[in-house]
Amino acid sequence: MTLTFLDAPSPNFDARTKVPDMLVLHYTGMKSGPEALARLRDPEARVSSHYMVEEDGRIFRLVAEERRAWHAGRSFWKGEEGVNHASIGIEIVNPGHEFGYRAFPEAQIAAVIALVGDIRTRWEIEDSRILGHSDVAPDRKEDPGELFPWKQLAEAGHGVWAEADPAPGDPLAEGAEGVGVFALQAGLTRLGYDCAPTGRFDQKTRDTVTAFQRHWVQSRVDGVADGLTRARLMAVLRAAG
Repeated sequence: MTLTFLDAPSPNFDARTKVPDMLVLHYTGMKSGPEALARLRDPEARVSSHYMVEEDGRIFRLVAEERRAWHAGRSFWKGEEGVNHASIGIEIVNPGHEFGYRAFPEAQIAAVIALVGDIRTRWEIEDSRILGHSDVAPDRKEDPGELFPWKQLAEAGHGVWAEADPAPGDPLAEGAEGVGVFALQAGLTRLGYDCAPTGRFDQKTRDTVTAFQRHWVQSRVDGVADGLTRARLMAVLRAAG
């Protein structure tokens, strides 16, 4: 796919403090693409991304990759806080959960896959560091959500995907305590989430499990670590290396 960029510069950026080694995918969560583009370019909004991909596959270029865009906000992954300095942000036009969340059109996903591949020709970005906004900010964000085709992206060579049969044992939910909860939290932390093991399944753990499900167990997004969720976590950890 030949990429064509539509330049729509945003003033909302500053200097990087690190070479980018992460990609963060978002949905715009607004009623229309033009409305989202206007906000990403509004100096008073103080929000931006490097790219925005419309539903018809058009790609808008807002901030140079060498600059830090303001897309992730308060965030964490693999011990790093505030991942804007280390990441390239892609906004994908979709009204989101607030305005009628819907499947992403094929033309849009084809453009996202091509864009991710193009970005990776310039920067060393590991598959395990291609993430959703909800991965790096699970207590605040839901995007790009459970309808985003992470499996398709991984099959195109970008990102981690793994499947597994459900593990035995009762589901773990908020209020549970014990070794099983500790192991679950340890696995989520090893993957990259901010979920230090305590052995107590609290709201933070539920938010983190929900974020993991939005990415890797899209048939169940309820924050309950059932056998499928736990097995999938182990499989993803193996695939991520």
